[in-house]
Amino acid sequence: MTFEKALEALPVKGYLDIEIPKGTDLVAEIDRMRKEKNAIILAHYYQTGDIQDVSDFLGDSLQLARAAEKTDADMIVFCGVHFMAETAKILNPTKKVVLPDLLAGCTLADSCSGEGIREMRKQHPNAMVSSYINCDSSVKAESDVIVTSSNAQHIINALPKDQEIIFAPDKNLGRYINQVTGRNMILWDGSCYVHMAFSLERIGQQMLDHPKAKLIAHPESQKPVLQIADHVGSTADLLNYVVEDDAEEFIVATEEGILHEMRKRAPHKTLIPALTDDKSCNCSECKFMKLSTMEKLYLCMKYELPEIQLDEEVRLKALRPINRMLEMSKQIK
Repeated sequence: MTFEKALEALPVKGYLDIEIPKGTDLVAEIDRMRKEKNAIILAHYYQTGDIQDVSDFLGDSLQLARAAEKTDADMIVFCGVHFMAETAKILNPTKKVVLPDLLAGCTLADSCSGEGIREMRKQHPNAMVSSYINCDSSVKAESDVIVTSSNAQHIINALPKDQEIIFAPDKNLGRYINQVTGRNMILWDGSCYVHMAFSLERIGQQMLDHPKAKLIAHPESQKPVLQIADHVGSTADLLNYVVEDDAEEFIVATEEGILHEMRKRAPHKTLIPALTDDKSCNCSECKFMKLSTMEKLYLCMKYELPEIQLDEEVRLKALRPINRMLEMSKQIK
């Protein structure tokens, strides 16, 4: 169902016409509907803190894919971006999957298409396609295996050394995986606008201002940032590193939503968001991740819209590389 049709199906004209009664306890109402509708709320670490706190399961892309695969809920409420909700639907064709805001997209996912991957295959007929999970269902359907930032190194290392590989769509993650595995994968020219915005100059100044702080970075960041980082890892890995490492201060180069959970797990540590090129805003927020709000979550659960729908042929093709990923990364925590 398209966003427009979803709005038409509502008992009012659209979201802008819906007024939530004043004094509504959103947390209590969300909890009530979760139980009544046998729903599960999955939330990414980059969501706002209030949404993270009401979720049933909080995680990164690999953790959320596993949670979506295993759930026995009738309705999956996905607080993240569109490609994540699509992944949940690919794994759960008989369940209702809803997303608080259908406009929660992703510039990285939008940079690639199934048609583009097919054209790239023509240029490299012997290559297999390994796609980052941050892509839409059409790209997943054209892929041989899906990876996340948590398992990409493990999965690429498990493939034959002489196998030619196309890696899409994130060139920064692909470049980093090439570096740590010794591969020479063919990289799609895509990137995450949040991680591309980190300023090497401003981060360098932060490091001078906080000489005891460790710089930790997500591999979607550009190479110069990764080269000066004390630790590079997936979202979940960065979280675990902050909790387990002996350092007391960290400069965090990834979407700053993760700091909410970091502060909960390591309240005694100082966490500093890495600075971007935008000097008018000392933040590193993904505008799409922040489209979800408690009000939209409430309305989404109340009306069970907007709902994610996929073409069954595309879903089945996309399911194979996702299942291959889940099987190949079973031993990864």
